[in-house]
Amino acid sequence: MEDRFALLIDADNVSAKYIQPILDELSKYGNVTYKRIYGDWTRNNNASWKEELLDNSITPIQQFSYTYGKNATDSAMIIDAMDMLYTSQLEGFCLVSSDSDFTRLASRLRESGKTVIGMGEDKTPSPFRKACDIFTELELLLEDNTMDKDEREEKELHLQGQGKEQKKTRTAPSKEQIEEAVVKIITENQNDDRETGLGEVGSRLVKLYPDFDVRRYGYSLLSKFLETLPKLRLIQEGTKVSVTLYEDSSRKERLEEYILQLIENSGKYGISLSSLGNRIRVKFGDFKVRDYGFSQFKQYIQSFPGVEIVDDGERTRALYVKDQIRN
Repeated sequence: MEDRFALLIDADNVSAKYIQPILDELSKYGNVTYKRIYGDWTRNNNASWKEELLDNSITPIQQFSYTYGKNATDSAMIIDAMDMLYTSQLEGFCLVSSDSDFTRLASRLRESGKTVIGMGEDKTPSPFRKACDIFTELELLLEDNTMDKDEREEKELHLQGQGKEQKKTRTAPSKEQIEEAVVKIITENQNDDRETGLGEVGSRLVKLYPDFDVRRYGYSLLSKFLETLPKLRLIQEGTKVSVTLYEDSSRKERLEEYILQLIENSGKYGISLSSLGNRIRVKFGDFKVRDYGFSQFKQYIQSFPGVEIVDDGERTRALYVKDQIRN
């Protein structure tokens, strides 16, 4: 049985042109059992919604602005959402607004175990985005909805060729941030002897960045986006796709040789891990221990053959033990 969602739209902050992309996107998550839109329908600026309401069976909720400068629409929408929370069998809510006034509502619904999908324009403030389980920008939905497959592929090629990304909001994570987050996910799984599936990467990225959307970077598929990140490699076996770290064997060999040489040359007292780390970063500026499958620098150094880690209370040192056979 599909999850049941309530769709609640703030007409004062959302244009009618987005309605079809909104419904198409929400259909991915489940069945929309409530479709309500809130606004003052006596005002001319909401007139564009009227035809869409009939075509898409959306119930308009009239809310007069009793006091100038006060948003009565927000209050009506919040009250209805709380009524549904306690009286209806719903698994989630979709709140459509570019207004940060719904931040607390999103948090409260999530506290009750409900999935909250937020949708709003590029201008939507960060607090509301982060209060949702998933947040999607309406401009991306509209663009994706109106482009055919050939146009999407042409756009993706253009963006890749120019080395450019789509315009991002101030809250959007960079490709480098996404890459480091995925590297961390893979490393954590490797420590538990687990593979990292493409689906897990997608779900965990959304948990880290609720407004993460590959369409923002010019791609229609997560797999295509991840393939552009140099530290990652995708492996497909039948219908199963896993994500792993890309290893540059020549660089790895040079790095390991350099580290062993530093430790061996440090003599019987060894070299402190802090000094060792600093010297590695000087020679290999972009060195990150997670790229080699470890979460801690100490664990990485300890994995080297013939190397022993000693902690004398003052500092942690790496020693080369001569009687151990080096591979």
